[in-house]
Amino acid sequence: ILFSAIFLYFTCLLDRSKQWYQRRVREHYYITNNLRSPISMKKAASNGIISGMMRQPVCTSTIEVSPCAENTINPIRGLVDNLVINPNPDKSFLRLSIGDPAVFGNFNPAPQVIKAVSESLQSSCYGYAPAHGMVSTREAIAKYYSTRASPITSEDVYVTSGCSDALRIAMDCLGSEKRNILLPRPGFSLYKTVAGNRGIPTKFYDLDPENDWKINLEQLESLIDENTAAILVTNPSNPCGSAFSVEHQLEILALAEKHGLPLIADEIYHGMVFDGESKSFGELSKNVPVLSCGGLAKRWLVPGWRVGWLIAHDRHNRLVNVRDGLTRLCQVIIGANCLIQSAIPKILETVPQSFYDDTLKRLKSASDVAFTELQKCPQLRPVRPQGAMYMMVQIKVEELEDIADDMEFVEKLITEESVFPLPANIFGMPNYVRLVLTVPEDILKEACQRIVQFCNNHKAAVHRKKARTE
Repeated sequence: ILFSAIFLYFTCLLDRSKQWYQRRVREHYYITNNLRSPISMKKAASNGIISGMMRQPVCTSTIEVSPCAENTINPIRGLVDNLVINPNPDKSFLRLSIGDPAVFGNFNPAPQVIKAVSESLQSSCYGYAPAHGMVSTREAIAKYYSTRASPITSEDVYVTSGCSDALRIAMDCLGSEKRNILLPRPGFSLYKTVAGNRGIPTKFYDLDPENDWKINLEQLESLIDENTAAILVTNPSNPCGSAFSVEHQLEILALAEKHGLPLIADEIYHGMVFDGESKSFGELSKNVPVLSCGGLAKRWLVPGWRVGWLIAHDRHNRLVNVRDGLTRLCQVIIGANCLIQSAIPKILETVPQSFYDDTLKRLKSASDVAFTELQKCPQLRPVRPQGAMYMMVQIKVEELEDIADDMEFVEKLITEESVFPLPANIFGMPNYVRLVLTVPEDILKEACQRIVQFCNNHKAAVHRKKARTE
């Protein structure tokens, strides 16, 4: 027994010596070949980085952000970050700032819309679809928007992740660091965000508030140069609530044709016109290529569903290269929401005209309520809207005692009256505010009455000749 124990002891000792020797040989191999052994990697994970035999500290330097991210600026985000929001605790907080018809629960989608999605959920819509949209969806959109003057096929339609994605794709496809795009002022702040993200230079043409927000065509033409890629138009307009007449639309198309430029048309509010006639630019155009951007968000009252579309109107095949680019850009996110896409044919087919008429009737009524209340105030000039779901209101800051600009107007209005309209300088229009008309009428009326009272409390005894911001 003693002999066996001694033999076992020396056997174990010899085995451990062999293991130690093998480890030393491996470590020597890793070191001489400038490699990192498992042991050194374990040490690096807990103590720092080992290079050869020299231990280095963990790197703690700041990681650089890309120019793409650095140049992506959302003016609304900047406003919220800088705006002082301290509502009056004694008054209910009334938000007139968010362009979302679903916020208050008084503008709901048609029952046919909900039913179409419910039925789609029972079908096999779980997999990937073509990046630029399901064939059945594109055919339904083409059929819905096709007219005798402007026939459309499924090959002209690209399904996107909301109208904002359609705008991004259109701007990406036409603009570049050397090719500028002309944007409206005032205009939807996303245009500037997309352009900045892609490094696309922009120039701004003016809309005239004294003339139903029509484009100043002479000033627009002065901005066009050899590097201009496209003109972006919004009709009906966010933030203005305007809708161009057909006559003015034809004037815009004539100017674009004169300079051989395509249009990018933000038409998310297409069909939402209170009075008069306003059509899609694509329907009216005979010679100018138009990339028309739309979606379900506003007219069908479902902005959170994030499905839109881009329609290429191209009578003379000038967009042959652009079409390929549009398809490739759709592939960046591998297509829009398949569940909602598959419901679009039923939505477009079954929602009755009475639903659209009722929505417009209520929006028009809300605009009348706001206009009637605000025009009583000498320090304000409301601009009567013609469509969409917004109203712009001029602030006569020279007639207010202690208000420098629209930002200060809104800050003090929130503090004193708990009413929050959106300062229009984020749209490029200082000393205006934008009101949303999807608020329930009783809340809208109360908000407007508070705004009038606020202006009365701050009216100047003697008018200042010039606003401090001018």
